[in-house]
Amino acid sequence: MHIKRRYLFTFVLFVLMFHTSAIANVNSAYPNTNEKNPDSTQFSLSRLSNKQQFISVKGNKLVNELGQNIIFKGLNIADPGKLLEQNKWSKALFAELNAWGANIIRLPIHPMYWRKLGRQKYIQHLDDAVTWANQYNMYLIIDWHSIGYLPKEIYQHKMYDTTIHETKAFWQDISYRYQNVPTIAVYELFNEPTDLAGKVGKANWAEWKKLNEELIDIIYRHDPNVIPLVAGFNWAYDLRPIADNPIDRPGIAYTSHPYPQKAKPTINSKQNYFDLWDEVWGFAAKKYPIIATEIGWVKADGKGAHIPVINDGSYGPQIIEFMQQRGISWVAWVFDPDWSPTMISDWQFTPTQQGVFFKQELLKK
Repeated sequence: MHIKRRYLFTFVLFVLMFHTSAIANVNSAYPNTNEKNPDSTQFSLSRLSNKQQFISVKGNKLVNELGQNIIFKGLNIADPGKLLEQNKWSKALFAELNAWGANIIRLPIHPMYWRKLGRQKYIQHLDDAVTWANQYNMYLIIDWHSIGYLPKEIYQHKMYDTTIHETKAFWQDISYRYQNVPTIAVYELFNEPTDLAGKVGKANWAEWKKLNEELIDIIYRHDPNVIPLVAGFNWAYDLRPIADNPIDRPGIAYTSHPYPQKAKPTINSKQNYFDLWDEVWGFAAKKYPIIATEIGWVKADGKGAHIPVINDGSYGPQIIEFMQQRGISWVAWVFDPDWSPTMISDWQFTPTQQGVFFKQELLKK
């Protein structure tokens, strides 16, 4: 009897140990969104030289603390990791962005560079970006720059490879580090969701919506004073699902990347483009703030010409007029001589065709 009890006790103890170990392994696969990373610290507000107002969502508009409508007009730069490799990451770059008239800068953070530099080193450089942008009274968008379908963890290229765990941990670290920093206005949750034209099955909006809401919850636990930015499908072009099933969280905005070849008009007229854009993404501006975080073009024989950015230049005035009529903010791609469509042709900041156009638009009062 005593022997059986001892065996029974040993068996029960083994089961409990196994169960506890299994729970620990499962929990280790996901970030604890109720706690900060043990080696995280907060950005010191003493590094900010200008007092900037927090930007928030009111209806379908972005507003400052005085309730005034804010339209962002800005520029994308290359990944800070890429710029560091080329010795181009500097305050001088931000001075030039300011000279072009940008009031917001988008920082595309690729998972590949985030891992390559390492979290702590990358954050040191993001700290510099916050400090420099603030000195020139510019705002920032931090963009988790992956292309693919996060729920299935399938991506367009290895530089975009990430996981749900890494994405959640990234936003947990970033939102804790920069909580209550007005210079960072927007967190773009995922750059371009796509099922790669059906190559990974069909993207599911309910699935994508749920995951974005989980990311927003992580961010809001640390920082409710930032605007989460949600992308639609087809490489962040198509927002039609939100007409019936919007993201169920307050204070958010949506993004679209309406490159010229995304719309395929039967007649090459302005009104035809406007109708197509309205149908797929522009309609959303009636209810929600929209920030088109990537726009731009290059001629067919230009550097890095590829679908969907090829255009003769007529796209520029059309997309700007479309967005002006609807109060849509925008960020042109990309202030870099290597990545296409380029805004500059060299590191002397010589404007390309689209660079000339967007610089003029940015400098308009």
